[in-house]
Amino acid sequence: MAYQKSDGMNYAPESKGRPVVKPGEFVFAATALDHGHIYGMCNGLFGAGAVCRGVYDPDPKKLAAFHDRYPDVPMASSLEELLEDSSVQMIAAAAIPNLRCDLGIRIMEAGKDYFTDKAPLTTLDQLARAKAAVERTGRKYMVYYSERLHVESAVAAGQMIEDGAVGQVIQVLNLAPHRLNAPSRPDWFWSQEQSGGTLCDIGSHQIEQFLHFTKNTSATILSAQRANYDHPEHPEFDDFAAATLLGGNGATQYLRVDWFNPDGLSTWGDGRLFILGTKGYMEVRKYLDVARDCVGDQIYYVDGQGEHHECVAGKSGFPFFGEMILDCLNRTEHAMTQEHIFLAAELGVRAQNEAIRIQPRADERRAPYVSSI
Repeated sequence: MAYQKSDGMNYAPESKGRPVVKPGEFVFAATALDHGHIYGMCNGLFGAGAVCRGVYDPDPKKLAAFHDRYPDVPMASSLEELLEDSSVQMIAAAAIPNLRCDLGIRIMEAGKDYFTDKAPLTTLDQLARAKAAVERTGRKYMVYYSERLHVESAVAAGQMIEDGAVGQVIQVLNLAPHRLNAPSRPDWFWSQEQSGGTLCDIGSHQIEQFLHFTKNTSATILSAQRANYDHPEHPEFDDFAAATLLGGNGATQYLRVDWFNPDGLSTWGDGRLFILGTKGYMEVRKYLDVARDCVGDQIYYVDGQGEHHECVAGKSGFPFFGEMILDCLNRTEHAMTQEHIFLAAELGVRAQNEAIRIQPRADERRAPYVSSI
């Protein structure tokens, strides 16, 4: 297996080799190796033909791990070295979430496009500053919403929807359990301020999918809840969260994100996507077909002609990365618009801020009540 499937923090699919540029035509660098998603980000760029000119992180262990994975990438002595390299067109980073915005602004002000892990920011103030920096510098603030962009079944589902397979999408339901692997988590993971919270973090994946599949350019949070059911040793942490959204065109979403993936599951999360359209419906089993097939990327759908099942693993590839590279070179917006990126981020922050915190009773954790605070 080419990537870590049991640990979501280090899940890094290897993109199918579909270069859109010749060697040296698109050069990037990597920094802020705080989250393992940096490897998926780099794999996607490599698969589309990009060249990595350098990597830097102040932590020598993280730098050494990156060098072990990509021994041909030179190690820089500082972030400034990467920022001052005129050949570098984009910098990819997976910083601690609450530091991603300031890092991105610094990168854009150095004249380079920015590619960050999700969630791209953690507060509405950061959102305002990021928008202003994009406007001021003319650079791109791209985001690795990997649960759609780096999952072949999600890519294929999007194409099927575009082709009219289920008609107009009117409801999207996302179930996104994740394996906690608590001993491997860094200290910042448990902090609301640093991580942004579960709805802001992994919830941003699901919100981005809703906006994409329903073609919404606006949405509101109807309700949101978050809770710590089983991890009292980390009181700020939300091990469960859910939200309901209403899109500007009337489509709705329910999303559930949690950290209760059982250890017996062969993958880091049994992610499911259910799409209801006016002419049919679809279920996407992203990472496995539980108890039936350890291969993910399974799509089940029903339309006017009958019941259908397809395994799309190895078929659609990951076109986002090539499209993003060409957008950076041509200053276009085919991969993802900046408006879409910032709207998904904003809704994740708002869902986190507006969520009711469900507080399990200290003496009876199985009988929760809604806090009045």
